[in-house]
Amino acid sequence: MESYIHLVTTHPILMAVIQFSILGTFGEIISKWIIRKKIFMPFSLPILLWKMVVWSILAVCIKYAFTGFKGYVTILVDHHLLPEVFSKPGLARAFALSTLTNIQFGLLLVLLHRILDNLVLAKKNWDNLDKGMYSLLWFWIPAHTVTFILPVHFQIGLAALWSVVLGIILGFFNKKK
Repeated sequence: MESYIHLVTTHPILMAVIQFSILGTFGEIISKWIIRKKIFMPFSLPILLWKMVVWSILAVCIKYAFTGFKGYVTILVDHHLLPEVFSKPGLARAFALSTLTNIQFGLLLVLLHRILDNLVLAKKNWDNLDKGMYSLLWFWIPAHTVTFILPVHFQIGLAALWSVVLGIILGFFNKKK
């Protein structure tokens, strides 16, 4: 555990990239396994590598957003635009961070993810983009509320792990009968 904390503290961007490229891609693979009811490699090697690049790009954006929105919430409290309760560590602050991050940054991230995925597909896929947007409300805000309660050195790792959880959930939602 100490080695992990040391790595995420001394190499925050690199560790975010590693965690998201592996776990985010794995979440997509698991989703395809559940949908198609068989275990196989659902992506060709070039697509798999591209998905890892996409998750790496998203990881950098997420790391910066997680850091920046903490300052954003603090400034909003300092300027009396949010109640003082959001300045104290705990559930209220975690909820405020999660809500503001997902409502303001999450929409951009969902669009960026789809745009990057579409760069290599022969057929551009804009289907169910609304479901991705709604996942910010029913999944990401509660998930990141839990994430922001944790010490900072565990937050990106848990956020990457949530990508696997969401892949499992979406796999069951989109399962072929």
